[in-house]
Amino acid sequence: MILHSVSGFSVRYKANLSVGIITPGAFRLENYLGLLKHKKIALVSNQTSLVHNAHLLDTLLSRKISVVKIFSPEHGFRGDVDAGKTVVNSVDPKTGVPIVSLYGNHNKPSVTDLIGVNYVVFDIQDVGVRFYTYLSTLHYVMEACAENNIPLIVLDRPNPNGHYIDGPVLKPQFKSFVGLHPVPIVYGMTIGEYAKMINGEGWLNGKKHCDLTVIPILNYSHKSSYSLPVPPSPNLRSDLSIALYPSLCLFEATTVSIGRGTDRPFEVYGHPKFPKEGFEFIPKVKSGFKFPLHLNKACNGFDLSKNLKTRNYELNLSYLAHARDVLADSAIFINKNSFFNKLAGNSELKEQLYKGWGPNEIRATWSADLEAFKKIRQKYLIYP
Repeated sequence: MILHSVSGFSVRYKANLSVGIITPGAFRLENYLGLLKHKKIALVSNQTSLVHNAHLLDTLLSRKISVVKIFSPEHGFRGDVDAGKTVVNSVDPKTGVPIVSLYGNHNKPSVTDLIGVNYVVFDIQDVGVRFYTYLSTLHYVMEACAENNIPLIVLDRPNPNGHYIDGPVLKPQFKSFVGLHPVPIVYGMTIGEYAKMINGEGWLNGKKHCDLTVIPILNYSHKSSYSLPVPPSPNLRSDLSIALYPSLCLFEATTVSIGRGTDRPFEVYGHPKFPKEGFEFIPKVKSGFKFPLHLNKACNGFDLSKNLKTRNYELNLSYLAHARDVLADSAIFINKNSFFNKLAGNSELKEQLYKGWGPNEIRATWSADLEAFKKIRQKYLIYP
C-alpha cells in the first residue's frame, strides 16, 4: 500500500504486488501530454482529479499546457456543493481559469462554451453506480465534443464497485439525469470503459461518434480492491458508504433517512417511526447537506458497519423490504412520486415492493436483462 497526504486525507493505492501498483490514467502523463501541447484545453474535473498529491489542473499548468476552461459536475469543482443544489459558474481563485457548471440548467457544454477549445480532458472519479450523475456529465460532454469535432481524452480511474453487476436495467421511458442509459444500477465498468460503450452503442444524440481516447489504468482488474483518495462527493466519505451507496440511495425517494446530516451518511438508515432497536441518530444541519430529512428528529434504525463486509457482491434489497414491512406503504414513498422509479429505472420495483415481494423474487425478474447487458458490456472492457 502506497500512502500520500492530500488535503488531510490518506491516499491509498492497493495493489497485488505481483503485478504492481494500481496507477490511474491521470498519473501516466507521458501518455497524453504530447497530445495537449500547443493546444487550448478544457478540463472536466473536480476535487478527485489528482495526480499523486497535486490537482490535475495545477499539474497541467506546471507543464505549460494551456488550460482555458474548467467544466464542473454536480457538487462543483471543489466537491463541496450539496447534493442536488445548483452549481454556479465561477473562476478558480488560484489559477484564474473560468469554471462553467454542467449541473442544473446547463448540463451540456454549449457551442459558445467550446469556442477556441482544441481538446477536452475528462478526469472525474466515478463509483460505478448508474444514478451517480458523473455518468450523465460524461455523456453530455461526449455529445458536445462529437457535435463540435473536438477530441476527448478520458483519464481512466478504478471503479470501487467494479467487481460485480446487479440491479434492474433502466428502461428508456425512465431516462433522466440520474440515469440515461439501459444499464443496471451496478454495471461493473470503469469510466473509460463506459465512455467506449456510450460511443459503441450509439447512445449519443443522432448516434454521433465522439473522437475518444482513453488513457488506461495500469495494474488494474475488475477484482482489484481500491480505496478512493478523497471523497468523490460530500456524503460518500468511506469505503463502506461507497459500497452501500447502490442499495441505500434508493431510499432517497422515500421517507427513510440514510444518515444525511450525520457523520455517517450512507452507513446507516432509520426513521422516527421505526421500532427502537438500540441504535438511533439525529440528522443535523451539516456541510454537504443543509436540509436533511427528519432534521433534529431521533431516527431509530441500523448501523450497517456492524455486520457488513465492505466489498458487497450484490445490491441489497432487504433494507427496502424491511422498511416496507415496518412502515405503512404511504409512509415509505413520498407522495408516490416518480423519483423512485427514475432511480430504479423502472416502475416494477415499486409495484413489487407494494405487493410484498421478497428480495429473491424481485431479483429473479432482473436476470434476463442482466445477462443481455453482460454481453454488451463485454465488448468494451479494457481490463480483465
